[in-house]
Amino acid sequence: MSRKLYGAVVGLAAASLLMAACSSSSDTSSDASSAPASNASAKVGVILPDAASSARWETADRKFLEEAFTAAGVEYDIQNANGDKAKFATIADQMLASGVTSLMIVNLDSPSGAAVIKKAAAQGVPVIDYDRLTLGGGANYYVSFDNVAVGTKIGEGLVTCMQANGNDDGPVALLNGSPTDNNATLFKQGYEAVVTDAGYTIAADQSVPDWDNTKAGTIFEQMYTKANGDFVGVASANDGLGGAVASVLQRNGQAGKIPVTGQDATDEGLQRVLLGTQCMTVYKAIKEEANAAAALAIALSNGDIAAADSQATGSTDDSTSGSAVPSVLLVPQAIFPENVKDVVADGFTTADKLCTTAKLKEACTKYGVS
Repeated sequence: MSRKLYGAVVGLAAASLLMAACSSSSDTSSDASSAPASNASAKVGVILPDAASSARWETADRKFLEEAFTAAGVEYDIQNANGDKAKFATIADQMLASGVTSLMIVNLDSPSGAAVIKKAAAQGVPVIDYDRLTLGGGANYYVSFDNVAVGTKIGEGLVTCMQANGNDDGPVALLNGSPTDNNATLFKQGYEAVVTDAGYTIAADQSVPDWDNTKAGTIFEQMYTKANGDFVGVASANDGLGGAVASVLQRNGQAGKIPVTGQDATDEGLQRVLLGTQCMTVYKAIKEEANAAAALAIALSNGDIAAADSQATGSTDDSTSGSAVPSVLLVPQAIFPENVKDVVADGFTTADKLCTTAKLKEACTKYGVS
């Protein structure tokens, strides 16, 4: 398994992004700043899901989307539903009433997301599913990472860490994301296949409602107690869940002894990777994802369907509707201690944010994080 982080350079003139296979297609995207000048009435609405399930929504996605729209001179409105489906619907109504010419959403679940898409379609406003596909929703486009590939990276990373511990088989726990998030289903599809194909046994398997880290701690504590701590590894679907697992293991004197995974390359997740209490995380270049979505939104706001179609050259199957959604899908990268420095070099975080204690500074020096 490669541990090298491939940095994609987003050009000023429709440069290609990293490419991922989904169904039978590959996908590219371009920097929003390369989009044609927007008409005076163009306005993009963006609804983010929450600020609790992952730090990325407010610390990364909002920032990069704002930068992309500002660089392109496009009016925008970015709001966060804070995990509230009623608020999500209200924000959408307000944005549609305000005259947005394209809408980008990260759904809280597919039914509520589909209701918003239906309202937007009735008003002739195209919708982009951002990061999460709204099953049965009928969004015009989808921008995300190849989420089965994300899960595959998690599974491969866990197997690498378990084998490094001398465990070529044994019981593994799966701590999955929200059952209402299609991405969580795809992540699990990826890591469960890798773990079982490698000869490990799934000894515990539970999902965490709403990606709630507090609930994750309670759920894993129960899993751990029931199994008497007899796990050789834990596949956690993101860094928040991985942190909850690591806390339980810490209380039981097992931190760093039972490999734990994650994704999103959050500062906390990267710190645990450096310290050895989390074996790996998955880095998703969110700036590229945001730029690709912004470029699509700008093209749609300008009524330039041809430009949008030229960017969304991939396809993702909607298992509920049976339709294929034009897509831009990016490639995730596995992060271990040796290549945490590459996440810093990519500008996603800084050494100052990671190397905050004596132990972390020592680890940062060891692994070249500066």
